[in-house]
Amino acid sequence: MDLVIINDLHPRKLAFYLAEEEYLARRYPDRDFFFAWQVNPSVIIGRNQLLEKEINVDYCHDNGVEIFRRKSGGGAVLADMNNIMFSYVTSSDDVCSTFSEYTSMVATALRNLGLDASDNSRNDILIGDRKVSGNAYYHLPGRSIVHGTMLYDYDPVLMSNTLRPSKTKLASHGVQSTRSRVTTIKEHLPDLSISDFLDHILKTVASNGNTLVLTDDDIRAIEKIEQEYYVPTWLAGKNPRGTVEHSERMDGIGEINVNMSVSKGLIETIVLTGDFLENSEAEAAISKALVGIAYEREPVRAALREIDLNALIPGMTIDKFVTLIF
Repeated sequence: MDLVIINDLHPRKLAFYLAEEEYLARRYPDRDFFFAWQVNPSVIIGRNQLLEKEINVDYCHDNGVEIFRRKSGGGAVLADMNNIMFSYVTSSDDVCSTFSEYTSMVATALRNLGLDASDNSRNDILIGDRKVSGNAYYHLPGRSIVHGTMLYDYDPVLMSNTLRPSKTKLASHGVQSTRSRVTTIKEHLPDLSISDFLDHILKTVASNGNTLVLTDDDIRAIEKIEQEYYVPTWLAGKNPRGTVEHSERMDGIGEINVNMSVSKGLIETIVLTGDFLENSEAEAAISKALVGIAYEREPVRAALREIDLNALIPGMTIDKFVTLIF
């Protein structure tokens, strides 16, 4: 198995590394790869998960935690500089054997450090009976990708705030992750630095000494694939149609209630009710501006800049309206 290396230290988003996996799997079909990566605080959800059910979207937006959807299944995960993400690309074509190969290699590396490490039927890696690594699988023709976390350490406040759903705004059904009891490498090996730990894992798992250093052409090709992960409909996923409802009494405006239908991340309808004063064309004008727009703050802000909100609803501003619907 070959270790993949990027020589430059340019900071990259989580989606780059997901794209790197795909690129390596397709570009080098006869080679197996392993690499590690770290990112600034980001939440990554599984292919089939409902965004609003899994994470506190408001908290993430307000605190600079980026949100991504991967092409593999599994649950929601927080990634930050306290933990390490691993990627394994192989020609093995069977789900069970691929998971077993990967988790066995990593568990062995942990046992070599004196840890009581094992894997379980959910493809997690445990220390004792507590989870230290969760993993997911993605299949391409003739190729398999396993990627997962390794909790060297973690911020419990950040984890609980990002992976805890906010008050229900989306009235629909979804799949929720199973929360497992977790532990960390640092808890068991407090004197082992994260860099020394990572060096041990890389040398143990990719032990043949072979490397692949990504070229500028490789990186450009990866960045092209990366763009697929930023498409709003991909981030929204296969979400069922939902209803977003919010009500607020605003000083100088009155009570205003918003009811929106959202499907695949796009606003389909919007209805405004309440005792607020309005221009008779307010609802029609706001609907025309927002229907078909991604249900995300910046696209909504951009659409609202095209109309005069204060003329439609006296006292209303873009900031107030965005706060209302999110």
